[in-house]
Amino acid sequence: MNHQQIDQLVKSFNVDTAKGEVNPRVQAVTVRLVSDLFKAIEDLDLTPHEVWKGMEFLIDAAKANEIGLFAAGLGLERFIDIRADEAEEKAGLSGGTPRTIEGPLYVYGAPESVGFARMDDGAESDHAKPMILEGMVYGADGQPLPNAKVEVWHANTLGNYSFFDSTQSDFNHRRTIFTDENGRYKAQSIVPNGYGCPPQGYTQALLDQLGRHGRRPAHVHYFVTADGHRKLTTQINIDGDEYLWDDFAFASREGLVPPLQEVSDEAAIAEQGLDKAYAHIVFDIHLLPESEGVFEAENERRRASA
Repeated sequence: MNHQQIDQLVKSFNVDTAKGEVNPRVQAVTVRLVSDLFKAIEDLDLTPHEVWKGMEFLIDAAKANEIGLFAAGLGLERFIDIRADEAEEKAGLSGGTPRTIEGPLYVYGAPESVGFARMDDGAESDHAKPMILEGMVYGADGQPLPNAKVEVWHANTLGNYSFFDSTQSDFNHRRTIFTDENGRYKAQSIVPNGYGCPPQGYTQALLDQLGRHGRRPAHVHYFVTADGHRKLTTQINIDGDEYLWDDFAFASREGLVPPLQEVSDEAAIAEQGLDKAYAHIVFDIHLLPESEGVFEAENERRRASA
């Protein structure tokens, strides 16, 4: 079939057969996606075996809870961010901290505090490097923003996340910090490690066929929200990581790699209440104003809740 014939066929299947009330948006999206799929099957001359094996692969990947990894690894999340950046630019919104992907490992309900939080449970204190992560949140007017909600989460030294890793305590390396009266937030934790896709999993199996690795650099995730401002979804990468600019999820961006200072001065260590050298990272955040006529910055997607 040529593409015009395929379009006509899909219309006969999914438009002409309508007998009840139609949701125009759902109909348009369905027709477009099915048409594109049919055209790909025709153009690539996929066999029935290949089509059904592809369907089974997606079903099994979903059962293994790997669709979030697929979205990141195939560039879908990054593509959505690119379109979001363009939409904000067209609306005249600029100067904010760059967004980047959320990933699949957020958990709702992390413990809350004001100004400061210790994020780690101490289980890795004997071998992990302590980390002090702090910064300011600035509003759309450029002024420090008190009471901004800063949700922060990251992996442990094995690249694993609490809730998804049963060996960790609840909400280990997950906190919600409201900025203090000066717009400042501060967290004490440990330097995380990057992670890789499950080596025997479905995402890595596909990446292997594409000749790609499934590694991420060490990073720290952020959600930042405040009244009158657009929600920011972002993450920082730990400077010096071997995968810093070779992230399988395409999340590395200029402006999201703050310098990491190694602090070994005994007075500075004592001032932080620590007993050994630590990594110090300062990451300031600039929010954009809420604006009518621009997409909603809060994505309504299914997330874990402990």
